[in-house]
Amino acid sequence: MTTLGPPPLTGTRVLDLSSGIAGPYCTKLLADAGAEVIKVESPSGDHLRRWSATGADLGDEDGAFFRFLNTSKRSVVLSLASAAGREALLDLAVSADLVVEDLRPGKLDAMGLGHAALSERNPALSLASITPFGGGGPWSQRAANEFTLQAWAGSTHTRGLPNEEPVSVSGWLGEFVAGAFGAPAALAAIETARRSGRGKHVDVSIFETMLLSFQQYRFIFERFEPGFPSNREIDIPSIEPAKDGMVGFAVVTGQQWQDFCLLIDQPEFAQVEESQSVQNRFAKREEVWEMIRSYTRERSMAELLERAEMLRVPAAPVVEGARVPALDHFKARGVYVENPAGFQQPRVPYRLERCMSRPFEPAPALGADSAAILAERHEREPAIVAGGDAEVAPLRGLRVLDLSAFWAGPVVGNSLSALGADVIKIESTRRPDMMRFSSGFVRDTLWEWSPIYHGANPNKRCITLDLTTDAGRDILGRLAKDADIVIENFSARVLDNLGIGWEWLHAINPKAILMRLPAFGLDGPWRDRTGFAMTIEQVSGLAWRTGHPDGPPLIPRGPCDPIAGAHGLFTIQLALRDRERTGEGQLIEVPLVEVGLNAAAEQVIEFTAYGGRIGRQGNRGRNAAPQGIYRALGDDAWVAISVETDAQWEGLVRALGDPAWARAAELASAPGRLAAHDLLDEKLSRAIAELERDVAVERLLAADVPAAPIISPNSTGENPQARERGFFQEIEHPLTGKTPYPSFPARFDGSFIHWQKPAPTLGQHNDEVLSELLGLTEQELAELRASGVIGERPAFV
Repeated sequence: MTTLGPPPLTGTRVLDLSSGIAGPYCTKLLADAGAEVIKVESPSGDHLRRWSATGADLGDEDGAFFRFLNTSKRSVVLSLASAAGREALLDLAVSADLVVEDLRPGKLDAMGLGHAALSERNPALSLASITPFGGGGPWSQRAANEFTLQAWAGSTHTRGLPNEEPVSVSGWLGEFVAGAFGAPAALAAIETARRSGRGKHVDVSIFETMLLSFQQYRFIFERFEPGFPSNREIDIPSIEPAKDGMVGFAVVTGQQWQDFCLLIDQPEFAQVEESQSVQNRFAKREEVWEMIRSYTRERSMAELLERAEMLRVPAAPVVEGARVPALDHFKARGVYVENPAGFQQPRVPYRLERCMSRPFEPAPALGADSAAILAERHEREPAIVAGGDAEVAPLRGLRVLDLSAFWAGPVVGNSLSALGADVIKIESTRRPDMMRFSSGFVRDTLWEWSPIYHGANPNKRCITLDLTTDAGRDILGRLAKDADIVIENFSARVLDNLGIGWEWLHAINPKAILMRLPAFGLDGPWRDRTGFAMTIEQVSGLAWRTGHPDGPPLIPRGPCDPIAGAHGLFTIQLALRDRERTGEGQLIEVPLVEVGLNAAAEQVIEFTAYGGRIGRQGNRGRNAAPQGIYRALGDDAWVAISVETDAQWEGLVRALGDPAWARAAELASAPGRLAAHDLLDEKLSRAIAELERDVAVERLLAADVPAAPIISPNSTGENPQARERGFFQEIEHPLTGKTPYPSFPARFDGSFIHWQKPAPTLGQHNDEVLSELLGLTEQELAELRASGVIGERPAFV
């Protein structure tokens, strides 16, 4: 039996100055992996300590959601407004590897606590800043929150019915995405410092992480085909009624649509040309819905799910968030565990075969560790493991075999390439990455024009191998002998069926790390089910709380893929750290669904802690009032507004011209505004209806009120903040020409990582890779092409 090693980040120290969700989730990931995280709070504490999504009476206790995000941390109280408090923080920084903060850009520098000042005390210290728009650029000081950032990213525009009020994703999914990308970015800086002795400033913009995750690279769609439609719609099929509840379906490929039509006993409908795209189905939604629902309403959830599994149609039960832990798969896998405070929460969403999991420790009371921590002697012990250059990417010299497809897995490979690894994407002519066919365009070489494929795959080399053949598997084995990392996201059975599973890889190369990213995990009743991001959103509860109170649940439409990719990157970094200790690789399991369950955890936490149920609230939220989307002058013109603080309320009143109704005493406090939300909606609707959309937004932003226009995601490629910061990188592609590729969503010392090459064409690097790495001759390559083992064009077109 393998002796498990310590959590990989044991010995790493982090100072967490952040509050709320994005920063604390970033540091939660670090703490769960063994880091010592010291939460540095003001005397009033993190505002989330007093939060309950259902308004539970907390008494003198900290809220359960706060406890979830801050397990296994320590707390020290410092007033950074005082010279003594700032000096105490600088003393703590001497022994730290990382500081995480979420203050308005420039505020830390103004207090003498920016990266330059911290580096004077500790040159190896890195600083990670997670802010709405990032540091620098024309919008860095602009008021924003999760609700308005979704609008700026173009996500809100796409959800709902045409010409009706658009719907934002409820909950905090964007903040979880930002925290999930922040953790591996911060860890990359820590690893660079371990090799060079010099830390870095990591700058994460929540907006830019949303551009990567809350829309499907619509800025590339716009470049490839200007004016390509990006309509407000609901996927068909999606969440459909059953006799005893609801079932979610996710149909992405043409084959899955054919199989779904077979599932509902309408196989001939799959051949109707108008039915073969989501847009055409939505245009005839009433008749298509009736056809689908006349079948699903007459059958139980279990019947529909059994039939979907048999036909390989991605599907999942859709239940209230409070009921998710009772689903058989999650019970069998032990996904939900007890927090030390007594409520249920999802476990850490990954498994490292050779490392111990850190037991959850209680979240700290405010200042519980102040005396002990401030009494410590803070000295820096050299942590450099090898002499190195701080400008060299931390993963340079590593080789990755990327067998993954669609979105989540390719994001992992793309992110590894950003950090310096040589990533070789492996497809086949018989079964290429089917995301290549997702565009809806009409092109002779359709498979080279998918914006989603482009967005998730720059900076890689691509070869094709038919892994159903002995020759294909032999070549894969020869490549695997010198690989550091292998990535795949097939359903659990595929690798073993091909004979290329973990045991095979470990026997070939004991140092290799295998990261598996199946939808539902490697065991349990659902292990063989297929699933996409939409499936995860349906089953996790994320869809349950998105939508209008009197309407159906709506899916966020994709963020669960990139956030899973960020977790996959992070776990690979942990496995690489452990490999330094052991010299061996290990198997990593990152189930897509368990990442989604962590992002949706608040529903289970709130119910098991307080008995409160979180349902759909449309565009409202308990954290802000007023909050909503209001129609402005013009065709389908809308404005998103979210007021979280008393200061923002005062700004809103000024922007509206100080109307008499706004002077009511009860509106001066957040509880009073929440209670009067109907009135506020009525008054705001009248006021905004008299203004042009952009005029209303600018007026509100000038008053420091979070506001945004509801815009098409296609227009985001021209966003002045993203362009000024250099987020989009124009790279020449051999077929698509200059293409705007999004960056890895973190700047290091003021710059994004530069992509060296565009997304590859199918099999573009066959000759280069197979001759360079394996020494294959021209004749051998020709024979492999002739037999179909390799190629540069899909075999079925």
